Amino acid sequence: MAPPILARKVFLVFFDWDRDTITPEGRAIIGQAADAWRAGGNVTIQVTGYTDASGSAGYNQRLSERRANNVASALAQAGVPRQAMVVSGRGKNDQRVPTADGVREPQNRRVEIVFP
Repeated sequence: MAPPILARKVFLVFFDWDRDTITPEGRAIIGQAADAWRAGGNVTIQVTGYTDASGSAGYNQRLSERRANNVASALAQAGVPRQAMVVSGRGKNDQRVPTADGVREPQNRRVEIVFP
């Protein structure tokens, strides 16, 4: 019998414009992700931050990294060891909603918590 195929799980934590503060809604999503990690065994998850297209490339890169690190810290507080996470920032790359430079698109201001 073939092993079960695990569905890739993605949890999205959204951010206000120009902020790296986790909202109450974001905390709830992080809690769900931590629960999924505990239920799923010892897997490595990806925690990747993104920004919208407003702001400079350098600023957006740093903001995306701060967002990802804040989410990783909240996951750690919820019981997911830091060594079980790969944390990175992608700035305004890989937009959920493609926009021109300078556009403030809420769907692009996010951290993705991805399970393999």
